[in-house]
Amino acid sequence: MTDAHYLGGSILLAMPGMGDSRFDHAVIAMCVHDANGALGIGVGAIHPGVTLHGLLRDLGIKPGLAPDAPIHAGGPVEQQRGFVLHSATWDAPGTMPVSPQWSLSASLDVLRAIADGTGPERWLVALGYAGWGAGQLEGEMRQHGWYAAAGRSAILFDTPHETRWHATWRAEGIDPAHLVAATGRA
Repeated sequence: MTDAHYLGGSILLAMPGMGDSRFDHAVIAMCVHDANGALGIGVGAIHPGVTLHGLLRDLGIKPGLAPDAPIHAGGPVEQQRGFVLHSATWDAPGTMPVSPQWSLSASLDVLRAIADGTGPERWLVALGYAGWGAGQLEGEMRQHGWYAAAGRSAILFDTPHETRWHATWRAEGIDPAHLVAATGRA
């Protein structure tokens, strides 16, 4: 792994039967993957009843021009911490470019910009993230845990959260109905 963003910009899909119920049918937008570990934002599930307008009001930000939107369950780590995955054309201090298709921001500046109509064109908000220590993700991928799919902005921004897992498999040319819950041994 010589590239600091080895899987950054890809979409990680949980394999059926991976053994961790927290990640059943998980769809994770990978943002960082290097020798120190990996970080991704879950985009396949939402927090029921939690919306952008509610979150903005809780943070003392008037919703203004922001359309109301669900808040994604970004992952089991630091679930009180917010992240915004957004089109790569918007940039501010603290924005981390992930790929030519999307960037990641974790400051209140991006939420304020969305509320006042000057933010990124496309975005989604999540609480929490999925994280792996050095070498952990690679081990899980070898043990029938994850599949790395091409990162597609249409999957992130144009596909409803509840269909992203199936849509990503189909975009890879794979019928998810043919997936099995265990790998074979040769």
